[in-house]
Amino acid sequence: MKEFWSARIRDAVPYVPGEQPQQGKWIKLNTNENPYPPSPRALEALVRAANEDLRLYPAPECTDLCAAAAQCWGVEPEQVFCGNGSDEILAFCFQAFFDPERPVAFPAVSYSFYPVYAEYFGLTCRQVPMNRDFSVPLEKLWGDNGGVVLPNPNAPTGLAVGLEEIETLLERNPQAVVIIDEAYVDFGASSAVPLISRYPNLLVVQTLSKSRSLAGLRVGFALGQENLIAALRCVRDSINSYTVDRAAQAVAAAALLDRDYFEQTRQKIMETRAWTAGELERLGFSLCPSRSNFLFIRHPRREGKALFDALRQRGILVRRWDREEIRDWLRVTIGTQKQMQALLGALKEILS
Repeated sequence: MKEFWSARIRDAVPYVPGEQPQQGKWIKLNTNENPYPPSPRALEALVRAANEDLRLYPAPECTDLCAAAAQCWGVEPEQVFCGNGSDEILAFCFQAFFDPERPVAFPAVSYSFYPVYAEYFGLTCRQVPMNRDFSVPLEKLWGDNGGVVLPNPNAPTGLAVGLEEIETLLERNPQAVVIIDEAYVDFGASSAVPLISRYPNLLVVQTLSKSRSLAGLRVGFALGQENLIAALRCVRDSINSYTVDRAAQAVAAAALLDRDYFEQTRQKIMETRAWTAGELERLGFSLCPSRSNFLFIRHPRREGKALFDALRQRGILVRRWDREEIRDWLRVTIGTQKQMQALLGALKEILS
């Protein structure tokens, strides 16, 4: 029953987020949330921001937050755009930079929101099949594209490419915007932000949801030359000029400036990831070499659905997709050491 629905959405297939249980005790390793709390400075900023000024609209240009982001990433404030999470920014990007006449290209196994955006905004897309090891055949993203989106590291595989490869991608697409989606870059990959000054077609998208433990706050960033930032502002101000609320701006700025806490928590996650990967290999699992806060794993003697269900019965949530090329693979978020020990204990029980 879709009476009164717009033709645009009548046949749309929306993005399906990871399960978010609201009751019961779960070990939640399915949505790549950070297992550690936000920076204490960020929480203090939240308390300070909860005052009578909430009656006033927030700064539409997020001036203080852009200044903090510029300091964090070594760019100019005019080269920063803030949004209500990187998902909103990516949606703005698909409207700002891509046209129906020229397809936007991205990996076939990557963030499943990309094809949803393309269809919703009436765009055509070209999904590039992966190599056998799930690496991205970057040469197939060269050429006459209407735009390119490359998650680095990729999701759900966790694989990353280097800056030289990203530079080649930019040089091979001189007439198209190349978006590098860096949601997980802080867990071991190289950011493309240093390339911004040399490439006017480069836009880097980042988020505070993962490495800054602020998934519930919904703040993301785009970084690029001023021309691209102006296009994003045009889209935003055609929809909603106030996308980041007052409290979120204050908390996000405080989190960005607390470098010590950021370094401590991301290092703990990377150490736990390395330990977990070793233990999983000892259990016979195949893994992609991850540069993210998750592992992409498969066991040669168990179907992915069977493992997924068995873990869920034991109160452990992981992520699985029912598509042919990855149906036996599971994406497992890196939690605390205790959570990963519980995961391994459950897997030993299941495999036995």
